[in-house]
Amino acid sequence: MEEKIICSAIWYKELNTPVYRPVNIESGVVVCGHRHPHCIHTLVALTGKRSVEKEVGKYTQGFLTNTNRFVDREEGAKIALESGQIEKLNYSKTRLYSEDLY
Repeated sequence: MEEKIICSAIWYKELNTPVYRPVNIESGVVVCGHRHPHCIHTLVALTGKRSVEKEVGKYTQGFLTNTNRFVDREEGAKIALESGQIEKLNYSKTRLYSEDLY
């Protein structure tokens, strides 16, 4: 199966570890959404914590793939370009933004 990007995601590395998470994530919580602000809003709605390192610890913005992997913006760009999901990156030379996808 060709790997593709399915949605925006943020990996909150220091929050409680859930039972179900992307296969390549050993700890923390991955929150998914249509765009990254949706992920942040979900975190705030569920925990009351703002999405800043002071309140939630370290985090990485990226994407979830159809193979249940969390990837950062750089790897997401490579996947989206190689799979033909997008023809070019519009907001950065090396990083994928959800606006590139939709």
